[in-house]
Amino acid sequence: MFSKILIANRGEIAVRIIRACREMGISTVAVFSEADRDALHVSLADESYCIGPYSSKDSYLNMHAVLSAAEVSGAEAIHPGYGFLSENHLFAELCGECGIAFIGPPPAAIKAMGDKTNARAAMERAGVPVTPGCKRLTDASHAQAEGDRIGYPLLIKAGAGGGGRGIRLINRREDVPAAFAAASAEAKAYFSDDSLYMEKYLTDVKHIEVQVLCDNFGNAVAFPERECSVQRRHQKLVEESPSPAVDGALRAAMQKSAVTAASAAGYRSAGTVEFLLDRKTGSYYFMEMNTRLQVEHGITEMLTGIDLVKWQIRVAANVKLTFSQEDITSAGHVIECRINAENACSGRPSCGAVDMLHVPGGPWVRFDSALYQGYKIPPFYDSLIGKLMVFAAERDEAVRKMLAALGEMVIDGIQHNGEIYEDILASPTFADGTYNTAFMDSRDTNLS
Repeated sequence: MFSKILIANRGEIAVRIIRACREMGISTVAVFSEADRDALHVSLADESYCIGPYSSKDSYLNMHAVLSAAEVSGAEAIHPGYGFLSENHLFAELCGECGIAFIGPPPAAIKAMGDKTNARAAMERAGVPVTPGCKRLTDASHAQAEGDRIGYPLLIKAGAGGGGRGIRLINRREDVPAAFAAASAEAKAYFSDDSLYMEKYLTDVKHIEVQVLCDNFGNAVAFPERECSVQRRHQKLVEESPSPAVDGALRAAMQKSAVTAASAAGYRSAGTVEFLLDRKTGSYYFMEMNTRLQVEHGITEMLTGIDLVKWQIRVAANVKLTFSQEDITSAGHVIECRINAENACSGRPSCGAVDMLHVPGGPWVRFDSALYQGYKIPPFYDSLIGKLMVFAAERDEAVRKMLAALGEMVIDGIQHNGEIYEDILASPTFADGTYNTAFMDSRDTNLS
């Protein structure tokens, strides 16, 4: 087992990883930008190093600065968390060249699944159902031709994308050139890669994802699904597990497809296979594979009692899984609400000092965050400031528990989106589980 790990991230996920390392008896190294000198993860780690100014590209995305901190500190491994360098196959390769373990999948798996068009082709070869679409587009004229073949409406998407970036909905052929230009520009800005592809836009679908965990000895398991259909501008807001739309037979089929997908990618570590579930037909389709720890990993941990962060570390240290698919049991229901520092209606980011903080408590309530009273939220990074999770025996009880927790939560001094969740959870379509990915668009309130 490693004796020292560097966490190449910030915010709540850095805090989460530091806590897991502490419980495992592993020393931790934090890195931080100038804007994060007072961040909680810096205080919690055993040692810390400034790696650059506030800009992500000059600090958290600066591979050489991160690796230099690892070498100076004597860290044996780097955990990238999610975002930043977590899905950068070049960084994973550099870690190997420097003799530092990368706590994540092999570089080849990251590269294979990071190119969405190649990933789709690999899944088709493996027999995993894939949404109708096309390969890499060359220009807007090519996109129009492929659009005519696939049929409208459709989505044009970034080939190296993720997190809802570089996506545009196209309803008509004449809208293709403008959508192509906009998606290409956004993809270039966020991923330094302007490649695009298209998929059929399916209506009345649910966003279902399956967590997988694979070791270096050929063992792979899949966990009960998470539903992530409550989204705004392709950004997830509410997740729950299990999905109210998935029964035992469908769950088993999706888990089998997820393990097949991981095997086809030569996957190791924790990862997530994302599907679209057609509510009309019951068919599901591969969308993408996230080759990292998911933001919403905590709900799977609460549902199953298995610590995914610790197992990421163990797998990277060449430890064999000590449980099989049959050993993964779950009972009850978990719901998560993402708390973002933003205007609840417009979605515009908010920053400033947290004047007062009260974290909800009680049995089976979890709040993953890096906030503390007096902390000043910088304006330079993602607006996620916390993840509120609850567990209960039944879904209805979980909804009530979440409402109680939201009512208890106090974060004064900044704007945040906590207030919208009471309306979401009270919606009849959420209550009966029939909501889909268009839920936020079709709400009869003024949430969006």
